[in-house]
Amino acid sequence: MITRTTRWPAPAKLNLFLYITGRRPNGYHELQTLFQFLDFGDTLTITANPSGQIRLLPDIDGVATEENLIYRAADALRRAAGIQAGADIEIDKVLPMGGGLGGGSSNAATTLVALNYLWQTGLSDDALAEIGLRLGADVPVFVRGFSAFAEGVGEVLQPAAPQEKWYLVAKPEVSIATVDIFTHPDLPRNSAKKSLEARLAGVYENDCEKIVRRVYPEVDKALSWLLEYAPSRLTGTGACVFAEFSTQQDADAILKKLPDWLQGFVAKGVNTSPLLNTLNAYSTDSQ
Repeated sequence: MITRTTRWPAPAKLNLFLYITGRRPNGYHELQTLFQFLDFGDTLTITANPSGQIRLLPDIDGVATEENLIYRAADALRRAAGIQAGADIEIDKVLPMGGGLGGGSSNAATTLVALNYLWQTGLSDDALAEIGLRLGADVPVFVRGFSAFAEGVGEVLQPAAPQEKWYLVAKPEVSIATVDIFTHPDLPRNSAKKSLEARLAGVYENDCEKIVRRVYPEVDKALSWLLEYAPSRLTGTGACVFAEFSTQQDADAILKKLPDWLQGFVAKGVNTSPLLNTLNAYSTDSQ
């Protein structure tokens, strides 16, 4: 066990496109989406110990510790590895909840990857991704650490390398529950399945966007504002929207114009996750 205190990124993701190609009998939706990471996100400070206790600092208001994805990920890893290790986990939370940036899933994945290293459990990426899938459909892509074209319910991953552009990400004052969008009767569910090559060559769209703009006028207002400056879309089921730029300077210039009813940040799209880079750095240092 490695007991020194370590810091781990839990990066945001964007869905550069999102198409809903069907619905399974169990209610889950078949998707085609393109995940890319951002060099921006939460940070987990983790100290492993042999106590057998998982302690989270601080508690998230309204979320019981046992329901927190970080705790659930740590506990699931312990069970899978058959150990009774413990850890103190402190989170610096900057990603908004209900924003469509994958914050909860990223926190869970970072917990799995970091504790697999610190507890020296030796589980493979495949095993960690399998544990992650039980926690949430987006967790495996964060575990594997590479941008990916995702199919199925989001768990069938094919590595991809979209352009690493700069993004202005903005969030209106509203949070959106994914379940509310995926259960909406007017959500399109019949987009044609296409190959990754065909998707990359086409115009990027999000099948959730029309419904979200109709139901949440704050999102509609935010997208209308961003579209004045650059190609812009919804990520996931929202509420965050993003505009893409070729340079940081161009993105920063529009960030300065952001109205006071929008919160935002500028980040670089990256095809290798900051989490994977951190794991590789710690692994190299310990050799």
